[in-house]
Amino acid sequence: MSAITEPLVLDFVEWVSHAPRPYREALDAWRTNCPRLTVWEEAAERGLVVRERIEGQGTVVRVTGAGLAYLRENNRLPEHLAAAA
Repeated sequence: MSAITEPLVLDFVEWVSHAPRPYREALDAWRTNCPRLTVWEEAAERGLVVRERIEGQGTVVRVTGAGLAYLRENNRLPEHLAAAA
């Protein structure tokens, strides 16, 4: 992972950790035309976020346990999740 991409992946995972995001919203907010900035793909490949279909909500993106651990390791775990841990 490049030094440029890592902070963006961290930002993306933190953003998703606040609440599951509709897939379309996540795609629109984090889309890039630069093939070297693969924030979305990198986070998914590393198992930090996952897409899933939820009845009545459609496809959402949510943070995984690995994503929460990643945030905790980087001191970026949101308060509402830190309090529950």
